[in-house]
Amino acid sequence: MSDAAQLVAISPLQSLKSPYLPSNRVVFSSCGSSRFVSDLCDTLKRQGNVDGGRVKAITNSSQQGSIQGLDTSSPVSIELKPILNETQFDRMIAEAEQLDESVVILWMAKWCRKCIYLKPKLEKLAADYHPRVKFYCIDVNNVPYKLVVHAGVTKMPTIQLWKDSKKHGEVIGGHKAYLVVSEVRDMIEGEDES
Repeated sequence: MSDAAQLVAISPLQSLKSPYLPSNRVVFSSCGSSRFVSDLCDTLKRQGNVDGGRVKAITNSSQQGSIQGLDTSSPVSIELKPILNETQFDRMIAEAEQLDESVVILWMAKWCRKCIYLKPKLEKLAADYHPRVKFYCIDVNNVPYKLVVHAGVTKMPTIQLWKDSKKHGEVIGGHKAYLVVSEVRDMIEGEDES
């Protein structure tokens, strides 16, 4: 493991003497799962728990059973809002245009394993962009085929970015979920820059 990504294990019984750790170290408690560390890093970045290039230390209180220092008011994930028909789709697109917002739509099917696996990852991404980008999902088997054709969806999962009543970007998610999420993030960021 490189110095830039060192992990320091801290028992829940240990306490930190310094309020800061070097920025190249991530601290985790004895729960120790890499998923936990990843979620913690995402939360720290999102909440700005960085001071002068140093990550603020967070300790685990075994008495309270929770992590202290994290803002629990911001959601970790946001459920994708389902769109069930053409009327809902048209209304959602019109509202987004009126509010000058971007919309991300996951086109999926309940039988698609990659869609099922990708959906919770996009729900986490939705929390990162909440409230400036709205995330929706459409099950292609539950809407008229005309709507699927109008959106140009030919494969699943397909993730589209819509703004000003037009499709501005598309990612077809046939590969690893983390790569798809990265491409969707790039698509959103690219739209913000233009």
